[in-house]
Amino acid sequence: MNHYTPDSFSMTQSVGFSITKARNVLVTEMDAALKELDITSQQMGVLLSMRQGIATTPFELSKLLGIDTGLMTRMLDKLETKGLLARSRSVEDRRVVNLKLTKEGEAVAAQLPAIAPVVLNRRLKKFTKAEFEELRRLLNKFLAD
Repeated sequence: MNHYTPDSFSMTQSVGFSITKARNVLVTEMDAALKELDITSQQMGVLLSMRQGIATTPFELSKLLGIDTGLMTRMLDKLETKGLLARSRSVEDRRVVNLKLTKEGEAVAAQLPAIAPVVLNRRLKKFTKAEFEELRRLLNKFLAD
């Protein structure tokens, strides 16, 4: 089913426009909340993914977070420079780079679960529980292949 036609399409009324605008609002608010930790919302995704053991290589992080490998490399460079993670080559396959949070990275990552919900809950305060669940369901449906 086509929901848009060339005649009916309006950029500011499109789903893509709304999703992009919502993302930008969240990124701005999350970045402000993370300022004291000296990390960005994108870097937060890397640190939390590593802390939770969801991803341990740049490739896994790129795929999980939807970030191209070039940007991921630059982001990992910054996190490594800040002393939050360390990279090492796999013994089994020298092409694979393994990532590990440093002690400082663990300390920063441990603070994130107390920060992110505050930002998200502030944005979601007008939603009922049912609306929140429906939003999550619809976004997951939108993202499904």
